[in-house]
Amino acid sequence: MDDTDVGERVARVEALLGQIESLPDRVAREAAMEMVQALLDLYGEGLARTIAPLDAETRRAVADDELVAHLLLLHDLHPVAVETRVHEALEGVRPYLDSHGGGVELIGVEDGVVRLRMFGSCDGCPSSAMTLKLAIEDAIHKAAPDVVEVEAEGVSAPAAPAGPTLLQLEVSDAVRGPDPAEGWATAGGLPELSGGGTLVKPVSGDRVLFIAIEDTYYAYRPACPGCSEELETATLTGAELACATCGQRFDIRRAGRCLDQPELYLEPVPLLVDDTGLVKVALGTRTAA
Repeated sequence: MDDTDVGERVARVEALLGQIESLPDRVAREAAMEMVQALLDLYGEGLARTIAPLDAETRRAVADDELVAHLLLLHDLHPVAVETRVHEALEGVRPYLDSHGGGVELIGVEDGVVRLRMFGSCDGCPSSAMTLKLAIEDAIHKAAPDVVEVEAEGVSAPAAPAGPTLLQLEVSDAVRGPDPAEGWATAGGLPELSGGGTLVKPVSGDRVLFIAIEDTYYAYRPACPGCSEELETATLTGAELACATCGQRFDIRRAGRCLDQPELYLEPVPLLVDDTGLVKVALGTRTAA
């Protein structure tokens, strides 16, 4: 059974549980739920006895499997503390944050709530802040689905009032839910960008501008904010993208900020590269610069 089969089986189990919970017969509903809970307790005990003789290193290796990790979490048996998993998730996403001019520091984890301190965020560009927000949520949710809430403190902005602000980073439906309109869409491996450059490619019905600079990928909506023309024929020089129609230049590494008219920005599309090298974008989220 591969990961796709596992995902389909999990979805089927959740659907069946939903049907049980909606049974009109209260006695039948409670009996069925009691049976489900009894089976969970039984399998949980079996899982606990299975991993009990294992040393710490072997338990950690076993928990690297996503399905096994979720089962261990379900029965409160995961060998790695949630704070450690969150820290590792942030380390994994840190190069992506750095490439967008942002950074993050883990303050602590308490009662399932992760508290972070964010800084940079591409000098306060709200579009970039949303990109970083989704990247952080996705990384934390994958590593620690038992996290209840994520809070980020100290998001900087040039025009913001003095003192830190508090930004709520709830784990969104775009990360959790199965709705493809709001989730992550796969763009593929993008071999056309193996040597760097630009590519406008349709993904789930939306045209997306992909840019590769020194093995780092960026994604933007393809319309130029200066003239509204598509940037498919734009010229990339280093990290500077120039519109072929109006000549406006944009700094790709700095959230698409226009170098000629600083009030203009390209519209970033949240992008992540998964463990297999596939590029994914969150098309359900549109942000205004």
